[in-house]
Amino acid sequence: MSAAAENAPGEAKVIPIESAPSWSSPEGPGLADRLAGAVGGALSGQLGPAATRLFGKGWEARATEGLAFLRRRITGDYEVDEFGFDRELTEEVLLSLLRPLAEKYFRIEVQGIENIPAEGGALVVANHSGTLPLDALMTQVVIHDHHPHHRHLRMLAADLVFVLPGVNEVARKAGHTLACNEDAQALLERGEVVGVWPEGFKGIGKPFSERYKLQRFGRGGFVSSALRAKVPIVPCSIVGAEETYPMIGNVKTLARLLGLPYVPITPTFPWLGPLGMLPLPTKWTIRFGEPIATDGYPAEAADDPMLVFDLADEVRETIQHTLYQLLVQRRSVFF
Repeated sequence: MSAAAENAPGEAKVIPIESAPSWSSPEGPGLADRLAGAVGGALSGQLGPAATRLFGKGWEARATEGLAFLRRRITGDYEVDEFGFDRELTEEVLLSLLRPLAEKYFRIEVQGIENIPAEGGALVVANHSGTLPLDALMTQVVIHDHHPHHRHLRMLAADLVFVLPGVNEVARKAGHTLACNEDAQALLERGEVVGVWPEGFKGIGKPFSERYKLQRFGRGGFVSSALRAKVPIVPCSIVGAEETYPMIGNVKTLARLLGLPYVPITPTFPWLGPLGMLPLPTKWTIRFGEPIATDGYPAEAADDPMLVFDLADEVRETIQHTLYQLLVQRRSVFF
């Protein structure tokens, strides 16, 4: 049966299972084949009319793609790089889950996406805020969705991310890696877009009274990586994340007992229980600034602490100045 086969009036369309890659093996149908066959048979049988009403026209093609994706996951027929990045899973599942949050909930306005190069390495440096690192995840979504070449952001994450059960595996699959100079330089030299949030926990864990005031950028290790890889540094300023979880207190004793950098108190958490973890629907703006070139510096520049400090300070001041500009232009936190 071909994908263009027609049905009699009133009959359900048949899912074109045969148009997908062959799922049979010389030893006979395996688990993936049996599972796909069972789902496909159900959709092409009595469930067909219900699926048409529920999902509309074209559901057969989407179902076929979904079954093919499911088969690849079960059989291991997909690729990951040496850092564990699973491009297909990230695009088909992880970004799809985050996209409604970016588009419908935070209604993110993206500016300056053209400042991220079409190819080759680049280091995106952003301010960090919001109690939970939603700003990093939203930056990953908007770079992929708004960049003409749908580039993936490879984030440098804190140690804590890779010791939390479950979070560790998802972070690796999404392309994140440990925030160390070696991994950053390796990714940049491979031509990846790498994201770093130099404020770390000092940024996302600062009290609401200090919102939009950048914390210290550390020793500027990210600048050294960019200098060695000779890639541009793209300052990124994020407005809106600060108000998602206004942090009005910190249970430091409990944080020490749990081994966490902080245990936040917000206007809704812990007072509303699990509902208190729902972020406020603030309106976001993410602006990517003019790239700061590094390819004009000599090879030994990465080992010059004063130069590294000056470049890190330039990036920090650029982000801070842009934050002030965006705040002046903002009409409302929520609209």
